[in-house]
Amino acid sequence: MRPHSPYPESSNPSNEVACKEVFVLTKPKRIIAAGMAFLLGVAMATAWARQRSRSDEGSHVLALDNSWNRALETKDTKALDLLLADTFVSVDIDGSMETKRQFLAGIKAPDYHPSQAVTEQSTVEVYGDSAVVVGVFRSKGVDKGKTYVNRERFVDTWVKINGTWKCVASVTVLIPSKQSSD
Repeated sequence: MRPHSPYPESSNPSNEVACKEVFVLTKPKRIIAAGMAFLLGVAMATAWARQRSRSDEGSHVLALDNSWNRALETKDTKALDLLLADTFVSVDIDGSMETKRQFLAGIKAPDYHPSQAVTEQSTVEVYGDSAVVVGVFRSKGVDKGKTYVNRERFVDTWVKINGTWKCVASVTVLIPSKQSSD
């Protein structure tokens, strides 16, 4: 005779014992499980809301970055002044650095005539109160009597200062035009 088993015998001819696991939650375990499920739901909803907020903030920063182009084309230094932080630093395609004041003075210069400033493509990543925009920018015009047509890769760093997004740094690198081999 075999020892008493909590599991019923199988009805198969080999008389094997069928192992049935019964998962029974006591009242305290049910409360804990419900609480954990609730907390998991709250965590997922919070993560989704943060992702959506980052997406909304990213769209806002991209719009500001694109408005920079329009301000360049029209030499609107007042609009640029609003977009750029007082501590703004620009690193240009030749490696030179400019402060906000110097950058705006260059835009105002009477011998600077931009005719086109277009972002071909850009992406943004938001990190709390900071955002980084990376993209490709095309510009053409006349500067100091010389016509230019440039294609540049740029990295713009934006920071939310007192609730307002401001660009604090911009770095551009010239993308060389492809030369045909003769």
